[in-house]
Order: sequence, then structure tokens, then C-alpha cells
Amino acid sequence: MPQGPLTLEPSIPPRPGLSVGPPLRPANATGRDAGASPGAGPGSGGPSALVPTPKKRDLRSMLRRALRPPRRLRFTTEGKYFVAISIALGIAAINTGNNLLYLVLGWMLSVIVASGILSEASLRGLTVSRSAPQRIFAGRPFLMGLGLKNDKARLASFSIEVEDLVGGRPIDKKCYFLKVPSGRLQQTSYRHTIPRRGAYRFEGFQVSTKFPFALFRKSRLVEHAEEVVVLPALHGVTAPAAGALARGEEPRGQLGRRGEFFGLRELRDGDDRRDVHWRATARAGRMMVRELEDESVREAVIHLDNALPARPTPAEDEALERAVSMAASLGAHYIGRGFAVRLIARGEQVGPGQGPAHLTRLLRALALLPTVADTVSFAGAPPARAQNIFVGRRGAARPPAGMTSVVEV
Repeated sequence: MPQGPLTLEPSIPPRPGLSVGPPLRPANATGRDAGASPGAGPGSGGPSALVPTPKKRDLRSMLRRALRPPRRLRFTTEGKYFVAISIALGIAAINTGNNLLYLVLGWMLSVIVASGILSEASLRGLTVSRSAPQRIFAGRPFLMGLGLKNDKARLASFSIEVEDLVGGRPIDKKCYFLKVPSGRLQQTSYRHTIPRRGAYRFEGFQVSTKFPFALFRKSRLVEHAEEVVVLPALHGVTAPAAGALARGEEPRGQLGRRGEFFGLRELRDGDDRRDVHWRATARAGRMMVRELEDESVREAVIHLDNALPARPTPAEDEALERAVSMAASLGAHYIGRGFAVRLIARGEQVGPGQGPAHLTRLLRALALLPTVADTVSFAGAPPARAQNIFVGRRGAARPPAGMTSVVEV
């Protein structure tokens, strides 16, 4: 087993000139940024060296399965001493011919044989399942659920450890099951935190046991591939007021029966008396009514600058991640206030929508949003009847014309 904790690396499509770490392979990654040349990428291999083609991946998986031993056996510290003593007793028994030494040696060898048989019986007939939470946010702890079912008809399994595998290695969390009776399913969970957004591929499980005498650690691998999308971190934000939708004398919103307060005007024929604002009427000396902005046309458009230079510095990379997190937070804020939210980035966009389902779609798009060159244009123009918010790195690019507000991080 590898020593030390394993750091998960997201499988966001790689940036030109930036290594993405271990080859965690998303199901839909192309290995190339929009606007990047086919030969761009670290070293001389280009992006294809980072994400193997499906044919290579299948061949590699077949060879790994064919050459993989059915079980892995490792000595524990106690097991090393026990085997060393057994060897020493065997040598002493052969040299001296002492029957008592032969008796003790036989007992110790029977313990080793019994350990192998009982540990194999515990590992057989086990089915492992994973239950990921519906939403996982970057930098926020979450609980990953694991279930272990004993499919054996009569025998129970004892002292079972289950570990998730990423990149062929177990992560730094284990789930322990003391006893799983026959035909029963037991569930537990482990707490983990993934620091960055992106798609992460969990390949399977390592199931191991030291039952019954803790002399050996026997383990087997269970394939159970699953991709988990980690959403950008959300923070509390203060967005521009919904009423700030006017430029000069031209109103930018429509009026309706429901919505945010838009303004006051004098009573006209046909107005509803329920809209009379009595305090303003008392101050003005004439009948004044409220005007409300129509909720159906309240739209917030977030323009995210997802460009990075060919060889970004760590500070630039972190600034872009903060910008993505700010865009996600603004989207959640406006959707919570009933706005129709639209995302426009360089090379990609998400159409307007409302409600929790659209928020999930927006966050997922931001989680998988690739970085591009600054030569790639935005996928849409700022609408005239919306709040247009530009989000980008500080001093990286000039905001497009028509922005209601600019947020730089």
C-alpha cells in the first residue's frame, strides 16, 4: 500500500502548457482546450499524452486485469516475527531432532495455514457499493457512503477494510466493518474534502482483511468505476440591486403585477386602487401608485472570462478558480431571488433558466468549464434587457461593452 495521503487531481480538460497531474480520465474530456493548437501541451507529447485514446485505455485495462493476481498478501509486523520464529524453529528442529520443537513447529505452521483459509473465506462473496452525495462542492467536506454486502449463504465475514481507489491507488480514508453476517448489507461513510472543481474518476475498491490472527493482510481489488463532478465553491455575495436597470431615461425593465419595487407615479385611469402608496400620496398631495418590475423579464447574465496565458503562474491559476467560484456564487444568488440566470464564457454558454434544476446545470457547467486562450471570443453578446455582470481576473482583460457591473478577483 502506498505511504502517505493521496491528493485527488481534477480531470478538467488540460490548459495549454500546464500539467494536470495523475491521469484521472473523465468520460467526456477531449484533452484539448478551445482555441488551442493540436500540438499544445506540456512537453512534446501534447494533450494526447495526458488523456489516452479509448483504444489504448481498453488495452491497458485488459492487460492490467490479465496480469493482476487474484489476491495480494502482505506481512504485518507481527506476521514477520511469527514467520521468522517459525523458520528458526524449523532449523533448530532439523538440527537437533527434538520432537518438542517439531510439535511447536507444526502448530505454528497450522496457524499460518488456518490464517490463509479463514481470511480467504472472509473475502469471498463480498459486494461493495458507493453512494456519492448529489452535490459535492470544492473545499467543503462531504460524506461518501459505502455499502458492503455479504452474499455468502452461511458464513460471516470479519474484520473487513474497504478503501476507494483513484488512479490505481487507495485514498487516505478507510471504512472498517467488524462483522458482516451472511446475506446482510452494512453501510458506513467516510469524510473527505476535494480542494478543486472538476470531474474525478473513482475506479473501484480495495477490500482487505487481517482476520483471524493479524499475521497477514490479504486484499483483493473490486472494479466499480464512477465519475463524480465537484462543483465550484459557493460564498455569500452582495449583488447589485434588482432595481438598478435604467440607463439614462430609457427604462430597461417591464412593469407587471408582481416583482421588485420599480418606482412611483401618479394615479391614472384604470389603475388598481390596491397599488396606491398612501405615504407618498400624503406627502405629494395627489394619488401615487407603486410600479413593480415584471418578474418574467428579470434576467441576470454572468460573463465569465475563462482565459489563461499559455503558461500561467500559480497565482493566475488560483485567481481564475476564484473567478469561477464568484460566478457560481452570483448565479446561486440571483436564482435564489427569482431571476433567470444565463452564463456566457469564452467559447461556451448556458441558456437562461430559473429554479434549482437550472442552478445544478449552471454549477455543473462551471465545474467542467475549460480554460482557453484570450483569442477566443465570448459565446454571446450582452442582452439589452438584463443585468450584465462581468467576472474575471483582476487586470486580465477589458470587460465587454454594456456591462451593468464588473467583479474582479
